[in-house]
Amino acid sequence: MLKLFGGFAAGVLAVAVLAYVFMGSLMFREIESPFGVEETVARIQHNIQKVGNGWALSGLRNPGKAVESSGGNVLPVIMVEACSTKYSAPILKDDSVRFLSILMPCKVSVYKKNDGKTYIGMMNASLMGKMFGPMVGDVMGKVAEDQAKFVLFDPNEPAPSMIKTAPPGASGAGGASAAGGC
Repeated sequence: MLKLFGGFAAGVLAVAVLAYVFMGSLMFREIESPFGVEETVARIQHNIQKVGNGWALSGLRNPGKAVESSGGNVLPVIMVEACSTKYSAPILKDDSVRFLSILMPCKVSVYKKNDGKTYIGMMNASLMGKMFGPMVGDVMGKVAEDQAKFVLFDPNEPAPSMIKTAPPGASGAGGASAAGGC
């Protein structure tokens, strides 16, 4: 009996350690971009517009500006924000999962690391969605399929121009339409 309990406890401990070690890499994805930060952002924006499924650009943010304004210095980081009312509507209509609005709009982060390379960071929408039941799992599975298309780059295509977007109601050049605001 002691061996059975000890084996069970060791198994639980092993699973807990593995979950702790790998949880971050399961919840988020990071891929290297073959392009610089601005070109990667522009290509992602272009792909979001091509995917269809109601996706619209809703914002472009530079979180490094806040650090710089307080005297700090960080490598470039630009967040591309997009939303699809096709996917957001079922979640926003359901009281039991409306709190997931915190995940809207969908964000793709493009940043440079100290190794000089550009990277793309995204939430693992499919895995995240599965934690909240079948309806959210189905919706987020479709979001994940589209996200995979956001970061498919054809190096033979010329680089598009970056679209300077801002959320509806925000001041700044090139505001987005209310449909993309999520």
